[in-house]
Amino acid sequence: MSDNGRLRGKVAVITGGTSGIGLASARLFAEEGARVIATGTTAASVLAAKNWLADGPPTAPIEVVQSDAGDSNALQALFADTAARFGGVDVLFLNAGIVRNGQLADLDEATFDELMYVNLRGPFLALKHSATVLRKGGSVVLNTSVANQLGLVGAGAYAASKAAVRSLVRTAAAEFVARGVRVNAISPGPTDTPVYGRQGLPQEMIPQVIQMLTSKIPLGRLASPREIAKAALFLASDDASFITGEELMVDGGMTAL
Repeated sequence: MSDNGRLRGKVAVITGGTSGIGLASARLFAEEGARVIATGTTAASVLAAKNWLADGPPTAPIEVVQSDAGDSNALQALFADTAARFGGVDVLFLNAGIVRNGQLADLDEATFDELMYVNLRGPFLALKHSATVLRKGGSVVLNTSVANQLGLVGAGAYAASKAAVRSLVRTAAAEFVARGVRVNAISPGPTDTPVYGRQGLPQEMIPQVIQMLTSKIPLGRLASPREIAKAALFLASDDASFITGEELMVDGGMTAL
């Protein structure tokens, strides 16, 4: 645990917390003193995350549980159980999301619906069911994407889902302010996570895609998951106590330069 302990004594829930940015955030939030509940969709992803965490240095408690990020009953149960055991939630990082690519003329409706189920329905339902258990002084962070600001060929449906999440952040920030809860977004650029292997790309194409993305980043490299986690930590902590409704770009200059 760090000397600062910026989340010491807080209860943090992270959706999509079993790999990539979510798993790095679970580790970092725990290092900063939070009791973390991280969710994953499948039993296999939950087990893999538990094994990865077990191999690392000891931290504050991290629970990894199976919960479908787009399922209303699952989310309602997740927040009810957390509140019953710990009295409420102080930090909520809505990180769960998927990437599916395809040009608008070719993308099938099932893929569009899948994107919206996870990327938009999920955060909406999480905000709905967490509203009464978020404690005063709490913070919600949603994961958007640079795609919501860029016209990337083949990313139309994904970008639309993330643009909708950006809009949801503004509304939630306005509605939750009376509860004493801040709501913000982090907008990651291309990040070194397993997501590239989950888009249906042939394995041999993945290095080419990463090289193409890297060429668009002024800093000349992908982000590490921990770098994105540090941005989420900033917004989650009292370091960002006068910030709400904002989207923090963490993209190596991709959208600004």
